[in-house]
Amino acid sequence: MTGGEVAGILVAVFWAILVSFLAVALVRLAQTLKAATKLVADVTEQAVPLLADASATVRSAQTQLDRVDAIATDVQEVTSNASALSTTVASTFGGPLVKVAAFGYGVRRAISRNTDSVPSKPSRRTVIVGRAVPSARRGKRKKD
Repeated sequence: MTGGEVAGILVAVFWAILVSFLAVALVRLAQTLKAATKLVADVTEQAVPLLADASATVRSAQTQLDRVDAIATDVQEVTSNASALSTTVASTFGGPLVKVAAFGYGVRRAISRNTDSVPSKPSRRTVIVGRAVPSARRGKRKKD
């Protein structure tokens, strides 16, 4: 064998080894792609029903929010009506009630003046820390 033939055999062996490694790599890559395709198909198969459920849940939540919004609007209207009613009642009955209260106070005062003409007990003095305090300073009313 000549040097050229040995070099040719070495190149052929090198190419055979390289092609073998590439074939093994391609087979493994094909297996990986097949597994990835199956995984994606399984995920898609499970994700589609989950997305449908999520969409239904969002629609249900939107319906509930619409109902809550309607209830909040009704509560605001009722509150406004109650405030208006309170104002009306206060303006309708407030003035006459004040007049009745003033009349009652005047009647009580007039009656108390009549009872003041009845002789009362002599006033007592209270002793505080060794000194006498007049009855007027103890909080009793002066007579008109």
